[in-house]
Amino acid sequence: MIDPPGNISLKLDIYVQIFAVSAAMAGVCLTVIGLVQIVIAVRQSDTIADNLLAADALLFLIACLSSYWVLRARDSGRVRRLARFADGVFIVAMTLMAGICAFIVYAIARY
Repeated sequence: MIDPPGNISLKLDIYVQIFAVSAAMAGVCLTVIGLVQIVIAVRQSDTIADNLLAADALLFLIACLSSYWVLRARDSGRVRRLARFADGVFIVAMTLMAGICAFIVYAIARY
């Protein structure tokens, strides 16, 4: 089945968005790591949130790079595999980010 020309453009736009959002979210993770470290220093208590955020930043970086490879690839089979991989990693990273946010809110509200 051949995709209509507009559909291909829409799919590429999705991976441009994944590329941009993943890069921004990796930056957000690194910023929040810094904020969590400040809270840890002030309250003198440790948390695993910064470790989880570092892992999440790595996942966003992988999603960013894989979506870039989708945009650069020319072979349709390779594009499909990379696209599925980029989608999956991005969804996992966003889900992990939601869990980390819930954990941080719980940790802050508890004190």
